[in-house]
Amino acid sequence: MGLDTDTSKNSKTKEFETLLNEDFKKRDFKEGKIIKAVVSEIGKKHIFVETGLKSEGAIPIEEFKISKELENLKVGSKIDVYLEKIESYKGDIVVSREKAKRMGSWEKMTKAFESQKEVEGIITNKVKGGFIVNVESCLCFLPGSQVDTKPIKNMDTLMNVPQKFLCVKLDKARGNIVVSRKAVLSKTRDKELANILSKIKEGDIVNAQVKSILDWGAFLDLNGADALLHVTDLSYSRVDKPSSLLSVGQSIKCCIIKIDQETKRISCGIKQMHPDPYENLEKKYQVGKIYDGTVTKIVDYGAFVKLQEGLEGLVHQSSLSWTKKNIHPSKILSSSQKIKVKVIELDTEKRRISLSYKDTLENPWTSFIKKYPNGTTVNTKVKNITDFGLFVSIEDTEFDGMIHYKDISWQESEESLKKFKKSDSVKAKLLEIDTEKEKIRLGIKQLEKDPFEFFLKKENKDIVTATVKEVLKNGIKVSVGSDKNLMITIKKNQLAKEIEDCRPEIFTRGNKVDCMIVDLDKDKRKVGLSIKELEKHNEKIAIEKYGKDGSSSGAVLGDILGKVFKSKKKKEKK
Repeated sequence: MGLDTDTSKNSKTKEFETLLNEDFKKRDFKEGKIIKAVVSEIGKKHIFVETGLKSEGAIPIEEFKISKELENLKVGSKIDVYLEKIESYKGDIVVSREKAKRMGSWEKMTKAFESQKEVEGIITNKVKGGFIVNVESCLCFLPGSQVDTKPIKNMDTLMNVPQKFLCVKLDKARGNIVVSRKAVLSKTRDKELANILSKIKEGDIVNAQVKSILDWGAFLDLNGADALLHVTDLSYSRVDKPSSLLSVGQSIKCCIIKIDQETKRISCGIKQMHPDPYENLEKKYQVGKIYDGTVTKIVDYGAFVKLQEGLEGLVHQSSLSWTKKNIHPSKILSSSQKIKVKVIELDTEKRRISLSYKDTLENPWTSFIKKYPNGTTVNTKVKNITDFGLFVSIEDTEFDGMIHYKDISWQESEESLKKFKKSDSVKAKLLEIDTEKEKIRLGIKQLEKDPFEFFLKKENKDIVTATVKEVLKNGIKVSVGSDKNLMITIKKNQLAKEIEDCRPEIFTRGNKVDCMIVDLDKDKRKVGLSIKELEKHNEKIAIEKYGKDGSSSGAVLGDILGKVFKSKKKKEKK
């Protein structure tokens, strides 16, 4: 019985060897190729395989654990192995299961890259610039920009989950493979988008959901397709921010206004579902007429007023008030306030309407001119002081005016501004009311008599009597006429004909002196006085009358000049 059993085993072994040898005879063994092998023994550290060569190959058991093949592996299992060396320096063959799988994956990835066929892989871990993807034991690089069609904040849901990828770059020499998940999603999206686009057309009214809101518009979801709603297509009225009309997740109805077949972009609008209020605008509103409106928004430069749904006009800051030019519009109008406005311009091409609020109110300039004509003396209060004059408010009115520094005093000095301060009460005369420019000019000096009026009746070479008011180093300051406010300086070189007499100190305050007008400019209100020229003039008259030759005439001339000099000294003493 035992002999029969041994005989049966030996026959089976010989039969297995025969079949194995016949299988191996058909094989072509070359290093660097994948060959077929049969598992002959499963050890604790190695898996031994028969390859048809003179010795068995030993493969580390870890290569089977990585791919989880060890569970289903048994003696007699046929597997692919990579033949690294037919004979090592020890005389053994060197084979690898992991390299066989990797080479097989490379071949599959090469075919997938050439045919652009999708492959399945798992994102295993994150590296600099992207992620590592395992595609059948072939490690590939997934750039961060190729993960999805939109930014993803949390990648945990995609890790260690089977995903579809497209091979976009393959470098066998360097062993690099780059895959893209975004390309797969884009292909799927393009198919879905093509299906959606086949069901809609321009002009259709569709339901959409607001996905996101930006400053310049919003993105909508049209049953899986993205669409753009620009801020200018929200309403015919002015819209500053789309968020004032829309919210994320909101369901809206909109009109498809454009489909770009090349880029597959869809543009939508809400205002296109309603008639354009600017059509036949001239028939509804006329320039110069007054209409009811509602203030919708206050801005720095004016206020927007709604005339009807979708139709707004601007009341510029300059058209808000007759008298308050630089006031902020919020100080005059408020949002939601119902007012009357006058249409002053309609521009259908630019889609612009200009309105006026002040034209609907009584013009206070008309009543002001009737009550306060030019030349009227009014009470004012100083509001502001500048380098060129005073800005004042006219009491009992809502008007402001300006007093130029030249109109404060007849001396026309900028120093005259220094005696004023804010809130000072000042009497002034209305000089000019310009209703077109809406400006009022006033003067203080006009309340007094013009001291220069004395010289308006005089001419050059006329002789006048002046009073010494102040003795200076370079001359004397005198007043002429009855008005003591008109001060004129006689320079040192004009005090006497003789140089030794041109001394200002010989004059005292209050002296009366005769002098000649030498430089009178009535337009510029300037005048020059000279004692020297008067002396020359008197000398010339004396010579013409008595002559300059002969003792008698000389004595007479000397006597005359002596009398003039004594008269001058006498006046100085007085």
